[in-house]
Amino acid sequence: MKVRLLLFAVLREIVGSDERMLTLEEGATAGDVWQALRVEFPALDAYREPPLVAVNESYAGPTTRLQDGDDLAFIPPVAGG
Repeated sequence: MKVRLLLFAVLREIVGSDERMLTLEEGATAGDVWQALRVEFPALDAYREPPLVAVNESYAGPTTRLQDGDDLAFIPPVAGG
């Protein structure tokens, strides 16, 4: 199945892109995608648990199963001043 991954703020900087198309196995979860990103990008190792997760513009959790055509977003905490 195909899923569009959206990344914001520091995550976008680490990965070097704000969007990626992923091919995943059926039954994959948002947490599975996060763990794969942590392996591919060691700078994400400090984030053991995924930041805020959204699937198709609705908040979700890491155990959310993804479907073909979903938009998956990881949204890191934002600090301002």
